[in-house]
Amino acid sequence: MSPFDLAGLKGKLEEIEKETEKSGFWDDPEKAQELLKKKKSLETKIEKYESLETGLSDIEELIPLAEEMEDEEEAKEIASSFAELQERLDELKLDTLLDGKYDHNNAIVSIHAGTGGVDAMDWAQMLLRMYTRWADKKGYRVTLVDLQDDTEAGIKSATIIVGGENAYGYLKNEKGVHRLVRISPFNSAGKRQTSFAAVEVMPEIEDDMTVEIDPEDLRIDTYRSSGAGGQHVNKTDSAIRITHIPTHIVVTCQNERSQHQNREVAMKILASKLMELKEQEHKENLKELKGDFSMITWGSQIRSYVFQPYTMVKDHRTGAEVGNVNAVMDGDIDYFINEKLKQRD
Repeated sequence: MSPFDLAGLKGKLEEIEKETEKSGFWDDPEKAQELLKKKKSLETKIEKYESLETGLSDIEELIPLAEEMEDEEEAKEIASSFAELQERLDELKLDTLLDGKYDHNNAIVSIHAGTGGVDAMDWAQMLLRMYTRWADKKGYRVTLVDLQDDTEAGIKSATIIVGGENAYGYLKNEKGVHRLVRISPFNSAGKRQTSFAAVEVMPEIEDDMTVEIDPEDLRIDTYRSSGAGGQHVNKTDSAIRITHIPTHIVVTCQNERSQHQNREVAMKILASKLMELKEQEHKENLKELKGDFSMITWGSQIRSYVFQPYTMVKDHRTGAEVGNVNAVMDGDIDYFINEKLKQRD
């Protein structure tokens, strides 16, 4: 069904409404909630579509009247309304591009400092702030799962869960190497420094899509938490490190209050990583996944952020670029996200 097939969307909504009216609808609360979520999503799409149709119809009626009356002010008003409609149409088109298997899921975002010493760790922290600010503007909730501080400045790595409708769909193309060019604040000679950080993005796999993980394949270590978790984290060995032996994937979680909670979150992230890896490798089951998948591949960067000698942020995949680097670092990354979504690999 085409995303712009209004009759099809209405038919699907009607089917769901019939399901919700059945007597045993709430027997399975999780399934019921999922269905209501789909219902709300369909209603929003239909409402947006119909609102656009009405707006376009109104403009079509006003154009000949403005021409007949030679009313310049009315013509300006019509042009402004049409520009607004165009923006809303672009938004609706982007919504229809988020049709991947996990696009509607929450996103697990991990940031790792790369080459560049303390500058790279500072850069990783700047990226963490950028994604957090972007999520806040979208109305998404951000949960800090793990944070490995550096003693001098910045962070070695961090993992957050960005929660909300289509979070993974929007963020999935942020995965890759991000490059920073600036005069280093940590270099007394005032030289330009190039730093790198890698961003990893995975969908948070929902509970009903569990991955069978053999406990024999896991090594679980506890250690003393550090970093931005509150004073309580330093008192007990509550942080958890889980190593999946066949793939060498390591997941850490230290931001929950108890060892049990940290273990639960770490297992959830591990399951998401293994599910994504299984699909990337086109394997039937986890047993077929062997080898070292513990490192993000360091290859050519997806985006460059230049602070000196000029200011520019450029996405190397789409060619999209903006001059206001400070706005981008403040979370204004929708332009880059949207341009990549439109590209449709």
